[in-house]
Amino acid sequence: MAKKKDIEKVESAPLQPLENIENLIQVIRGKQVILDRDLARLYGVETRVLNQAVQRNIERFPEDFMFQLTKEEAEFSKSQIVTLNEEDTNIKSQIATSYEFPRSQIVTLNEGEPSRSQNATMKVKQGQNIKYLPYAFTENGIAMLSSVLRSPIAIATNIQIMRAFTAMRRFIAANAQVFQRLEVIEHTQLSLAAHQEEADRKFEEIFRRLDDGSVIQKQGIFYDGQIFDAYVFITERVREAKKRIVLIDNYIDETVFTILDKRTQGTKAKVYTKNLTPQLSLDLEKHNAQYAPIEVVPFDRSHDRFLCIDDTVYHIGASLKDLGKKWFAFAKMELTTDELLAKI
Repeated sequence: MAKKKDIEKVESAPLQPLENIENLIQVIRGKQVILDRDLARLYGVETRVLNQAVQRNIERFPEDFMFQLTKEEAEFSKSQIVTLNEEDTNIKSQIATSYEFPRSQIVTLNEGEPSRSQNATMKVKQGQNIKYLPYAFTENGIAMLSSVLRSPIAIATNIQIMRAFTAMRRFIAANAQVFQRLEVIEHTQLSLAAHQEEADRKFEEIFRRLDDGSVIQKQGIFYDGQIFDAYVFITERVREAKKRIVLIDNYIDETVFTILDKRTQGTKAKVYTKNLTPQLSLDLEKHNAQYAPIEVVPFDRSHDRFLCIDDTVYHIGASLKDLGKKWFAFAKMELTTDELLAKI
């Protein structure tokens, strides 16, 4: 309990030049507070003397008026004050920091909030930077100090502190929409960053699959001279077949048999063509005697070429024997092989 002479020292202390009080206001546990050490400096007394005066009137300082910091809170508040002193932060930058980035300040301080009885006995070990756990006074607690420290100097100091709290509230109220927009922008940027990351991942997957050949183009054009590219495209489609290959092409020769021989074992191959000449029939007979047989059926009702790989139908703009000699297009059709063959 504070001695009478200590209380008198507080009440008779000369008014000290007030620094930027706004810089001393911190947000701890979601409340705007000033620490005992900073209040003592404003009153021009020792922190010990200030706290003794408060303890003598402790019934006037409930939890929402005053509370003791944890070790983590004390360390954090000390680093905040050092930063503010180095940068000479004005009221607007201080408030904006408190409002725009509350998570980095408030969440940390809310963790592990101790009870009042536990706080009373908590001390930091000898040799550490913080030798005791300071008390934080809310605006109501600081106002209550006027009834404890009843000197004109203490009252004048408290008036200036109250004005600082009021100025901060007015600034926040006047710029609430700005802060809300800043918060919306922050959330939007985070959301866009997440979407961009997902888009980048998908693009990387597409490029990877393009590189390893696992992505099949639905449509495209081969130009004259791209004989090898067109040949690779068709043979890759042939190798994909698991059950059947159906080709509708009015003009074929023995090179088409060579392409169809790229199919996997057990995959059936059938060709519908208009010009089944005697020479082509002889070539087919010799081919089937040595390789997996290909069935060739006369058919003259199609002008275009179609290549069916299992249940997928491709429209091919050139005969397979002429791939790459002239421009031709290909496109994946929106119908199945059975639907196409039902029209034959």
